[in-house]
Amino acid sequence: MPVSPNQGSTGGGTLVTITGTNLSNTTKVSFGSKLATNITQVSPTQVTAVSPSGTGTVGITVTTPGGTSNPVPFFYVGAPFKSSLDTTAGPLAGGNTVTLNGTGLSTATSVSFGGVTATPTVNSDSSLSVTVPAGAAVGPVPVTVTTAGGTNNGLSYTYLDAPTIATLTPASGPTSGGAAVTIIGTELDTTESVTFGGTPAPFAIINATTLTAVTPPGTAGTADVVVTNPAGSDTAVAAFTYVAVPGI
Repeated sequence: MPVSPNQGSTGGGTLVTITGTNLSNTTKVSFGSKLATNITQVSPTQVTAVSPSGTGTVGITVTTPGGTSNPVPFFYVGAPFKSSLDTTAGPLAGGNTVTLNGTGLSTATSVSFGGVTATPTVNSDSSLSVTVPAGAAVGPVPVTVTTAGGTNNGLSYTYLDAPTIATLTPASGPTSGGAAVTIIGTELDTTESVTFGGTPAPFAIINATTLTAVTPPGTAGTADVVVTNPAGSDTAVAAFTYVAVPGI
């Protein structure tokens, strides 16, 4: 007498299909010592019922005027607990993979990002990976995990646009580096790196449209300036000019 699914939430409420023989005129379905609700006679070989609350492993039995069946195991699963996301922000277009850590994740069937669902890859009971779906708008959204034990939320993921660079002031400085440059643009408050000619520069975020950076040493001539955040990068081609120190 197989049952599907054979596991469900400790809080009950799982619709279970029981398949067997001589199931006509079923009078009750029991999950251990508790009676199921909403019993529906589908056919002489199939009955559906909604599980009551419970814990651990219990036996499902079906009772008809002819007697009570043998028990078939049903496993109660606790609701998942999410502790962290390894990446909490990414591009509005989605497509990046994040790892979610927690407990009770082995039966995860879906992960929702602001109501948009994705199918995860379960790594273990404490870890799953999922490809982030495209978002509807820039900003934070709740992350929800659904397992056989129920649904849990509490984490947040932020959809971002890639940064843009509008202006650099000043636009030139010595080859020895050390020039303080103000960069104006958009989506700069999530900046992860700034480079001048491919060399990382120390930087400080002022707000979403402004950051400052200190130029690293460079070679005389123009250099590309690249600003990167979790959603991508923007390159200002030949935007900064390294000037050699005069010699006499």
